[in-house]
Amino acid sequence: QVELVESGGGSVQAGGSLRLSCTGSGSWYILAWFRQVPGREREGVAAIDNDGVTNYAESVKGRFTISLDKSKKTLYLQMDSLKPEDTATYYCAGDSKGWASAMEALSVPHIFNYWGQGTQVIVSS
Repeated sequence: QVELVESGGGSVQAGGSLRLSCTGSGSWYILAWFRQVPGREREGVAAIDNDGVTNYAESVKGRFTISLDKSKKTLYLQMDSLKPEDTATYYCAGDSKGWASAMEALSVPHIFNYWGQGTQVIVSS
């Protein structure tokens, strides 16, 4: 059974850093991080494909870094220079079908067929 499990969320002051981890079994074409605030649509944050091609939302470029340790089957999201508007529940997602590229994936969350349970990030001002 394929499962994605996130960890690493928490509370931090603006300007601080957090690293999220997502561990999972299975084979993936693309892995990604999304985030969601209650009452708002889920937002794509960062994606990475099996060739290491990455893509980021404009709002996090230069502050967040997505990476994949294939040996540990772990996806990471290093979040630096955090802002209060980064407060959200963060989800990792896996695409095992190859229905989109890393450059497209953040705008088409429906292509991801596996999702983690989410980890909360709170950034205080």
